[in-house]
Amino acid sequence: MGLACAGRLAGAVDALLLVDRDEPSLLEAAAQLARSASGNATVEPFLLDVTDSEGLTRLAGRVSDLGTLRAVAHAAGISPTMADWRRILSVDLVGTAKLVNSLRPLATEGTAIVCFASMASLLAFTEVDPAIDAVIDAPERDAFLDLMHDAAGESIEDTGFAYAWAKRGVQRLVRREAVRLGPVGARICSVSPGVIDTPQGRQEAEVHSFMKELVEMTPVGREGRAEEVAAVVAFLLSDEASFVTGTDVLVDGGVCSALRGSSNA
Repeated sequence: MGLACAGRLAGAVDALLLVDRDEPSLLEAAAQLARSASGNATVEPFLLDVTDSEGLTRLAGRVSDLGTLRAVAHAAGISPTMADWRRILSVDLVGTAKLVNSLRPLATEGTAIVCFASMASLLAFTEVDPAIDAVIDAPERDAFLDLMHDAAGESIEDTGFAYAWAKRGVQRLVRREAVRLGPVGARICSVSPGVIDTPQGRQEAEVHSFMKELVEMTPVGREGRAEEVAAVVAFLLSDEASFVTGTDVLVDGGVCSALRGSSNA
């Protein structure tokens, strides 16, 4: 999905920084985008683990060198089968908070940011303890992971729940950050994809049988495509969405609505 977003942005900016922690994949994607980019856009690969604070400082410096920060599509993340609960929270939530903090000083009139959340946070929780929300609202606090364990208990060790908590944290982060960015004319939103046909999504489906059930319950009758999510991201980053900020956009084919309808029946 990140690559699809980059493809949509390549023709809309003068310079595109493509960020990833896997160097071979990064260089391959950069070469592919450079060939397809329209106009005078340049595509530059930037090797970075989003949890690396020093690396994020270098990223912000490079963005500043290139000019005005126009758009950010932050799709970096790992899913429940890819790591333990600590790593999931560190990448999906703490890394997102660090990235936003690093880029905030560069935000100006017209800057737009989209962070990836997930429908998982909507499906996992019917009621949320305010004490846990208080913890996920401060993801850069010292000992954040230990505080999350104290607040949520052993359930946080389930990687599916850790993922859902992380994505809920992203949705809440966007709301707070919109208030900070508004005075300079900048915006931020999140998108929450449903079941999307990507390598990562297929890996999850191999382990979790309920993924197939979710697809069967999706009103549009299929999985989503990466380019469909990228189209929503492109809109949110465009001037056409100039009055949209601080909100989450669900891109799930209607499955959350279907499940909520079933629970109310």
